[in-house]
Amino acid sequence: MSEATTARVGYLIKRGQTVLHDAMVDALGPYGLTVTQFALLTALKEEPGLSNADLARRTFVTPQSMHAVLKELESRQFLVRRTHPQHRRVLQAELTEGGRGTLEEAADAVDGVEERMLGKLSDLARSRLAGALSSCVDALTEARHLPSVTVPGDTTVPTRHS
Repeated sequence: MSEATTARVGYLIKRGQTVLHDAMVDALGPYGLTVTQFALLTALKEEPGLSNADLARRTFVTPQSMHAVLKELESRQFLVRRTHPQHRRVLQAELTEGGRGTLEEAADAVDGVEERMLGKLSDLARSRLAGALSSCVDALTEARHLPSVTVPGDTTVPTRHS
């Protein structure tokens, strides 16, 4: 691959995402979690009671795929789902103690991955990187008129699912 290609920002973002994903897969393996399952458990810790559709948007998967992920984690007793008090067709998910414990341990492993990734950057460089990436996401979200969701740290990300 040419230097012109590998120096492109879009290429570097995709390469970084791929390398990060692979490192997270390795880190989560001992806990029996996928990256999507980890993201789901993290979302439920931050906001208990999310629905299948909410979780699908936050974890970048389809509602159909999310249903399968929820069933798997429910069978492992990492979460429970209850009927929404006003909307009987909506199931709200919440972490169990087992799910919270597994998430805490897995989060430490993922934090280690992120620290390795950012280890050579100063606090200022980390802040600038986060700001620059957020600006890139915002620009493409506005250009495509995609609805967005707010994730922890006030980062807004686009989603194709409404």
